Amino acid sequence: MRNITLSADEALIDAARRRALANNSTLNAQFRSWLEEYVGRDRQAFKAMETVDRLSANLRTGGRRFTREELNER
Repeated sequence: MRNITLSADEALIDAARRRALANNSTLNAQFRSWLEEYVGRDRQAFKAMETVDRLSANLRTGGRRFTREELNER
């Protein structure tokens, strides 16, 4: 694991440590969890866009252009 140094308000760090302790955790563990979630959101968005691209590549309209009303019909 790689170490990093972060800067934040001392009171904020103390409050975060107390909250982590109340959840039987550490500030480091909570940060690692947040970091995984943060990176995971980008990965999920990328996978979703890949799926949209893959599915839209198979859509065909036969050259017909739909009207706004047709596009909004349910």
